[in-house]
Amino acid sequence: MWRHLNRLLFWSIFSSVTCRKAVLDCEAMKTNEFPSPCLDSKTNVVMKGQNVSMFCSHKNKSLQITYSLFRHKTHLGTQNGKGEPAIFNLSITETHESGPYKCKAQVCSCSKYSRDFNFTIVDPVTAPVLNITVIQTETDRHITLHCLSVNGSLPINYTFFEKHIAISPAISKYDRESAEFKLTRKNPGEEEEYRCEAKNRLPDYAAYSQTVTMPSTDGGSCPFCLKLLLPGLLLLLLVIILILAFWILPKYKARKAMRNNVPRDCGDTAVEVGIYANIHEKQAKEGSVPEVGSRPCVSTAQDEAEHSQELQYATPVFWEVAPRQQEACDSYKPGYVYSELNF
Repeated sequence: MWRHLNRLLFWSIFSSVTCRKAVLDCEAMKTNEFPSPCLDSKTNVVMKGQNVSMFCSHKNKSLQITYSLFRHKTHLGTQNGKGEPAIFNLSITETHESGPYKCKAQVCSCSKYSRDFNFTIVDPVTAPVLNITVIQTETDRHITLHCLSVNGSLPINYTFFEKHIAISPAISKYDRESAEFKLTRKNPGEEEEYRCEAKNRLPDYAAYSQTVTMPSTDGGSCPFCLKLLLPGLLLLLLVIILILAFWILPKYKARKAMRNNVPRDCGDTAVEVGIYANIHEKQAKEGSVPEVGSRPCVSTAQDEAEHSQELQYATPVFWEVAPRQQEACDSYKPGYVYSELNF
């Protein structure tokens, strides 16, 4: 029991001496023996939802110091350390969590605060879009590269790459506009690949565009130009097809209608519409010609204007007659025999 009391007495004396020494250190603050602690982080630019670590340290490595972290007036945590900084892990999820933060270093009744520390919250960039404009000459290609990221906090730095090699310096844009880079290339014998990078103040975070491939050229040919003209050629071909379709279709419908309205003779023999016979009427003084197996037939047909026409058909009869007297001509000799056609 006496041993226990001796121990309590010893620790009370030791604590009293330590506190007195701390008070002396506090009195000696003017001599910078106990300066303010330092609060820092690996980065002060973050995006929402990012985890961060804050370090609170003191130059005096011999004292046992109690570190406390505050955001505004809210106490976030306390750690003890000697010679090593205290580490506080946080997650920034809202805008008001950007700060200010303060760290307090305390030894007994002596304490000091660090300077304010604030995070800057930025929106990450999205994948940019790369567009290429080409002016082709006989020997060279004049290429203009355009790169734009539609989202992300400004300013944004753009860098252009050919394959995996940077071909431009970082181009900073403080407005939402595309970065532009011009270059000239000899007509190559192999394909060229281009892409661009977009990056803002957010560290260790960048977005890249899709790779755009330009085909090789042979001599003065321009396959890339042909690719650009392909949509126009397809449109022209479509217009030609439509014109031909509207020009041929009415004719096809008219012919089909005529074939459907073809008349039939009495002997079930097809008679083509549009063939007409000029009927020669005999003079009244001539006698009628006896019919030999003639069989008249009447049929009806419609023309394109939908008008009905009545057509009469008859079987002609031929017989031999004396040749007509020809005009006198010394060099002409009649060599033909004519017959009359009677209906």
